[in-house]
Amino acid sequence: MTEESGRRPETPAEENGSAGVFAVLGKQLKLMRERAGLNQREFGQLVGYGPDQISAMERGVRTPRPEFLRRADEILGANGVFIAVIPEVEEAMTRARTRHPEWYRGYAALEEQASALHVYSNLLVPGLLQTEAYAEAVFAQWRPLLSEQAIAKRVADRMARQQKFDVWPSATFSFVLDESVLLRPLGGPEVHAQQLQNLLRIGRLRTVELQVMPMDRAEQPSMDGPFNLLTVRKGEQVAYVEIHTYPRLISDAEEVGVLAERYGLLRAQALRPSESLDLIEKLRGRL
Repeated sequence: MTEESGRRPETPAEENGSAGVFAVLGKQLKLMRERAGLNQREFGQLVGYGPDQISAMERGVRTPRPEFLRRADEILGANGVFIAVIPEVEEAMTRARTRHPEWYRGYAALEEQASALHVYSNLLVPGLLQTEAYAEAVFAQWRPLLSEQAIAKRVADRMARQQKFDVWPSATFSFVLDESVLLRPLGGPEVHAQQLQNLLRIGRLRTVELQVMPMDRAEQPSMDGPFNLLTVRKGEQVAYVEIHTYPRLISDAEEVGVLAERYGLLRAQALRPSESLDLIEKLRGRL
């Protein structure tokens, strides 16, 4: 069955039955948060998550990590309710497998296991950094048009990928974004503002370095387009490029080395992480 035909599961875990665990848990979480008089943003600040992530967990789209459940139990005064379900959640997590379009699954598996991930983008905010609303705007503009079910499915899968930021010990992340990516208001002003705020949030994580390549640079070492570099088994580095959904996973050491050299030049010519966050803050303040 293709993504455009028939009913597709909204959440990554629905197919194997574990979605029921996350759906019930999400409803309990929402109920107790509201009883505590907290909105999603306020609660998120207390547990170290953004409002989009809290929303996704309350809808059963995002798997709550055991450490999150322990913290939530304490903050919401749940008296062990959330701690008690941790074994079931851990079991469900071992069964759950994020489902992506077939052409993307090989990369998704490598990304999940990677110990380091470096991303250059000059078209869109990378999927790992997207808000739910931004991702929905991206897929809504897909051609040929996707069904509503397919859009919801792909958005859910994209949000599930972002759990990689929650794992400890953490992978290391670096992102270089062309300034044009920050100026493109996909989804409209409100979605744009939320996306810039999310970049600020993730860019301040200890495990992440986020840099912006200004548009006024006279040199640009990667005019060929975006690419990802991943460190996988035994320190081996591979690269991934994708154009119009035509993916290419590159393992040849010489080809990977060319992209690694380009990425090094990009980082050297881009703004420093602190300068980059200052620029994003200024752009956010203008909206």
